[in-house]
Parts: sequence; C-alpha cells; structure tokens
Amino acid sequence: MKILSTTSAALILLGLPAFAQDSEKKDPNVEAAKRPSAILQQAEWTDLFDGKTLNGWNGDTEGYVAKDGLLVCQKGGKNLQTDKTYSDFAFSFEFKLEGSGNNGIRIRHREDGDFREGMEIQILDQNGSKYNGEAEISGKPRKLTWLKPWQYNGSIYGVYPAKTGYLKPPGEWNKQTIIAIEDHIMVILNGAVIVDAFLDDLTPLAKPESTEHKSRSGHILLAGHNDHVEFRNLKIADYTASPASPETKRDNSPPPHFTALFNGKDLAGWKGLAHRNANERRALEGKLLADAQATADQVMNEHWSVVEGILTYDGEGQSLCTAKDYGDFELYIDWKIPQGADSGIYLRGTPQVGIWDPWKPQSKNERPMPANAEEWVEIYRAGQNQGSGSLWNNKIYRHLPLKLADKKPGEWNTFFIRMVGEKVSVWLNDTLVVDRTRLENFWDKERKLPLPRLDQIELQHHGSELFFKNLYIRELPY
Repeated sequence: MKILSTTSAALILLGLPAFAQDSEKKDPNVEAAKRPSAILQQAEWTDLFDGKTLNGWNGDTEGYVAKDGLLVCQKGGKNLQTDKTYSDFAFSFEFKLEGSGNNGIRIRHREDGDFREGMEIQILDQNGSKYNGEAEISGKPRKLTWLKPWQYNGSIYGVYPAKTGYLKPPGEWNKQTIIAIEDHIMVILNGAVIVDAFLDDLTPLAKPESTEHKSRSGHILLAGHNDHVEFRNLKIADYTASPASPETKRDNSPPPHFTALFNGKDLAGWKGLAHRNANERRALEGKLLADAQATADQVMNEHWSVVEGILTYDGEGQSLCTAKDYGDFELYIDWKIPQGADSGIYLRGTPQVGIWDPWKPQSKNERPMPANAEEWVEIYRAGQNQGSGSLWNNKIYRHLPLKLADKKPGEWNTFFIRMVGEKVSVWLNDTLVVDRTRLENFWDKERKLPLPRLDQIELQHHGSELFFKNLYIRELPY
C-alpha cells in the first residue's frame, strides 16, 4: 500500500509517469528499468497459470477461479499459493483493481504450522476512497491519507516503501515484475523501477525486530484481502544459483543460460586495459579515451593470444578486459598457472578474486625458510598459502578464503563466481571459498564509496604466464 501521486488524465490513460509531460526530461525510474528489462528479455519464462485451471496452485481454490483466461480473486478471497517453492526468480504478471482494491504478492513464503516467513509486495489502489479523505486545516481543505508509506502499491510491506506515480487507475491493467535474487528485491511497475532494495542493509520500518524478510526460499502466494482483483499472464523466470561446475562437455561451449566470453579462436569481445587506475580510466572521454584504448589494444594483441583453444598470456603486457561492462552475474572461469605465478579476476573493474600458488615457499620475518612447499602451507596462515579465490584487497570484510581448494600449479582449476550487488560468492573446484562477502571499493582508499554498479571484468596479470579457457557468463537482472 502506498499513495499515488496525481498525473494528468491523458498521462494516466496512457499509463505514463508525470515526467512524460516534459519530453526534455527523462524519468530516472523509467531509465533504471531499461537494463533489467533488457536482461529479462533473454530469460526462459514458465507460465504459472494456464488460463483455464488452478493446476499448480493450492489454498483458497474456491475464493480464486479461472475465468476467461483470467485468475480472479473473488470477493472474500483469501490466500492462494504455488505448489512449488522458489528462491531466486523474476515473477511477471498483470493485475487489475477495483476502487480501493487490495491484494498482495507474498514471496518466499514458508508455512509450517504456526511458523511463517516471507515478505509481501503490496497490490493496492492507494488512491481509493477507503484510504483517503479530506479535512479543513487552518481554514483550507487538505487531502489526508491513513496509509503508511510502506503500505503503498509495490512496497515491501512493513519493510521498504515504493515510489509512487506509476499505478494505473482502477479498471486498467498494470504490469508488474518482482525480481528477487539473494537479498536484492526489485519491483518494476508499468516500465518504472519503484523498489530497488538490498534486504541485508535494511531495518524493517514497521517492526524493526522482524525477520520475515530474511527468508530466501518459499512459495509465491496471492494474499487476498476480500476484494475482487484480476490477474493474467503470470509467469516466472528461474534465477536459482547455478551449480559450481558448468554443465557442458566441450571446451569453450557454454552451458544453458550462459554466454561464452571467449570463443576459443580469437580475442573477439576483449580489449586492452586503457588505464591501470579504474577511476582515471572511467574519466577518459573522446579522443583521450580512443587513443588510450588503441594503445591498450595494441599491447593486448602483442601479449595475449589463443593457442589450441586456450587464452594465453606471455607475462609481458597488461591485464585483459571484457569489451562489455557487467553488473550482477554468474561467471565460470577455468584457469591454470605455472609455479609461483600470481593473477586474479577483477569484478566491475575492482580487485580482486585472487589467483596464486599457495605452495610457493617464502620466509617471513625472522622465521626460517620452510623445508618444502607443504611445510610452508602448514606454517603460515595469513597470506597466499591460504589459497586462491579470496577477496584479497578487502580491509573491512573478510579477505581470506574459507578453505584451500587449489590444485597444484600446472593443473586446471575452475572458478564459479556469483556477484549480486556488492556481495560475492566464489566456488573453487566445487568448494565454497567465499560466502556472500562484500567486495570493497579498492579505488576508494577509505572504503566508504560503493562499487560501481557496472564495469568491465578483467583477467589480472602480475608478470607471469597465465592460461584461461571456458569463460561463461550469465547476467542477472538488476
């Protein structure tokens, strides 16, 4: 439930936000919806409602009926939930309200006796007479509402308020998409982002002690409030975390839902590093950027090559960068290094998921040099001997891996990296080594500024030979 700002009659009929009155202005909430909408166009959607029956649903199967291709919550209707449970997903649907109509979409809903978890995304005609009125204050008529901001349409009920101004009037169809990936919740209403929140960073507004929003898996539930509400085109795209190893049998051949970053033949889709400092690189424009990139690409072509389907680096040039920028994603990478080598994977241009040889013996302070590589790993517990995969440049949050999972130098290793918001999970050779840890902004020395929301992925060099193959990416909507 939330209160809707007024728009002109013509704009309401078109379902356009108030910003559309001035063609010179761009509505930032509409602009924010373009990227997730583009990613969702590539999604594999499954119908949750067949238009004829309530197959796949349970609960109040009398209060809800299938009629003329619509899923209708009748007067007095209560709760109807999916048979299946979902964790990370995009749920798209259309709804039509009567005046003051009220319903809700409860996501990740878990129910076991008296135990309930999940969160509700509001469906509400917040401008209805049931929730609004007028009063004379200081001799002037004033509009009043008794809704809390977190009750308006699209809000995470009791937790986070939605932006207003995008809900169509009663009797018209609205299109809404709810994206829930890890703790990231996004709601897109009629082409505008009205909620973009990370639950781990929030304190619920209604009940600060509440933990309902912490649920990470459960049913999708239509929460009836006795009002007539119509739904259609209910469909879901599954964004459950992929397995730690890619389901593919041939090198450089992406598994389902993934795209190959490396084609096994040439450097198409890659570019050189235009500037070693990401802040200065992002500031380059026009001819300065073109010249810097041209020089970087020349260096790339001199030192990076493809040898028998393997992306190979000779150790003499600079890091290799994706030509495209990425935000939230899943990423597979196979890598191999010689003894003593050092590398890493930059995410959104930020160092780094570390790669190095844990068995490279080194002395430390006055302590004697270990007799062999295995002794080195046993003696020292603070640095590279802890293994690859860590967010090594973190200062505030954990920077060491949970386990040493590396294979010996000269053998192939597999990373699976999942990045949602600023948090990263890393699996190395099927072992979880980083568990939803925040990647700090290395380029902000005080670590106060957030990561850029979008930037390149880089294969870092530290002056040693490097080998990569089977680089696959799956973009997550954000």
